[in-house]
Amino acid sequence: MSETKVQGKNKGAIKMFTLSTCIWCKRTKQFLADQGIEYSYIDLDMLDGEEKEKALEELKKWNERCSFPTLVINNEKCIVGFKEDEIKEAVGL
Repeated sequence: MSETKVQGKNKGAIKMFTLSTCIWCKRTKQFLADQGIEYSYIDLDMLDGEEKEKALEELKKWNERCSFPTLVINNEKCIVGFKEDEIKEAVGL
């Protein structure tokens, strides 16, 4: 699966399912970058075929509605949407 990794401080395994055109996804990416936090993301709209199906399958485990952004933190917590306070709390800011 095509994950893009953004370097920064390790605050746990943060994986984000996004769309490249989604303003809330962009704001969430920018927020994490501004905090200097390491994370990875998958732009689902940039995937094709089997790779896209695989990513959607993984996303549906966390968010059946497949809305964006969906953040998965340490394979334990899921945050759907740009919720700055919830993100801060989840990563210990």
